[in-house]
Amino acid sequence: MASVYSLCLSKQQLIGILLIIIFFSSSTAKGCYKSIISFGDSLADTGNWVILLQQNKPTPAFPPFGGTYFNRPTGRCCDGRLIVDFFAQKLGLPMVPPYFRDANCSNCRKFRKGVNFAVVGATALDNAYLARKGIINELTNVSLGVQLGLLKTLLPSLCSSSSACNEFLKNSLILMGEIGGNEFNLAFIQGISTEVIGGLVPEVIKAISAAIGELIELGAMTFVVPGTIPLGCLPVLLTRLQTPNKQAYDRYGCLIWLNDFAHYYNEYLKKELESMRRLHPRINIIYADYYQASMPLYLSPRSFGFKSTLTACCGGEGPYNVNVTLSCGDPGTKSCDDPSSYVNWDGAHFTDEAHRVISNGLLDGSCTIPRFEFPSCAS
Repeated sequence: MASVYSLCLSKQQLIGILLIIIFFSSSTAKGCYKSIISFGDSLADTGNWVILLQQNKPTPAFPPFGGTYFNRPTGRCCDGRLIVDFFAQKLGLPMVPPYFRDANCSNCRKFRKGVNFAVVGATALDNAYLARKGIINELTNVSLGVQLGLLKTLLPSLCSSSSACNEFLKNSLILMGEIGGNEFNLAFIQGISTEVIGGLVPEVIKAISAAIGELIELGAMTFVVPGTIPLGCLPVLLTRLQTPNKQAYDRYGCLIWLNDFAHYYNEYLKKELESMRRLHPRINIIYADYYQASMPLYLSPRSFGFKSTLTACCGGEGPYNVNVTLSCGDPGTKSCDDPSSYVNWDGAHFTDEAHRVISNGLLDGSCTIPRFEFPSCAS
């Protein structure tokens, strides 16, 4: 018969249990990350492109951009917030500042709680590689590899040693985009062959995977990796690639073949991320299903208060209110009175309200693989 004393805990064991309790009640263990590090393109850019092209006066620097939430243009391709902004608000962190606002690091401390390297037009593959495939990107050369290099350059200004930088990244949420969509958007619009476009898919995903691998080596532990959105429902692509063949469209008015391609890309990405999880079992690699999180906007728009799904709120003319020679904010364009009733803002990007709906599906874990419910850390 076991002695009653064998059921008692030693002082050291009690201390150990208390330390475990303290750890699991800490903010980091609960998922309340101390920082957000964001990479990507226009779906995540909080102002970098506008800063880089200030002299050229890009339209996101002017009204009506930013009018819904910020009451001023912020450089976001939206009337208000992006998905990265909703993540920051959920996690109780400041809006993630664009890196190029202080690229010289005169006040690097503000980047301790977040930094955004995303740039409008950015691609996962560099421009030289794309040019060899016949794809020309005139918007920016700040590819994913360049963005990762900027982070590596910045890190010594944020932390005093490699171990401190390791800890900083460990406690940061890494948002890997969305990135990779522009390769395909440009290719479709520029008439690149389907053979070349299909060959780009593994190359794009390899670039994303390689960047994640480098960040893991630096100490990062938690990644959110978005798939692509329903490309066949974007007003700009519906305008550029419209066809008189009614069979090319689904019941919601989206181009079937483009959405099929988005499915193909996303499945390829999911398989790669699953391989990475097996390779790095202690790392959180979360697939963010932007496609599934977006589809309710098109399947049942009125249940969310949307009146228009395939027409841009801000644009020019035609069935989708998109003028391919003019951008939202240019002379000759106009903005709708109520952006919250529109899914699409400017032909290529969602509205603040659409981003809110999409973000809800991501943050509650219903549109992530594996399911990962982000805690509310706002004070």
